[in-house]
Amino acid sequence: MCRHTPACPAASSTDAEAARVVTSHPGQGWSLLCNGLVAFEDTGDLLPDGAVVAPRRGFTVVA
Repeated sequence: MCRHTPACPAASSTDAEAARVVTSHPGQGWSLLCNGLVAFEDTGDLLPDGAVVAPRRGFTVVA
């Protein structure tokens, strides 16, 4: 899908979310990236083959 230079990282790579946004739907909480990845605001992803990447939650520090 990526037709620009330099090409975006593949959807299967560790830096896949660095790809350019093709379309964004902030009201629905997701964006389609040019590598075919659907990135959700909760940090979960949907790969082009339908596989799901679970949300990656950070640690909460309670003081």
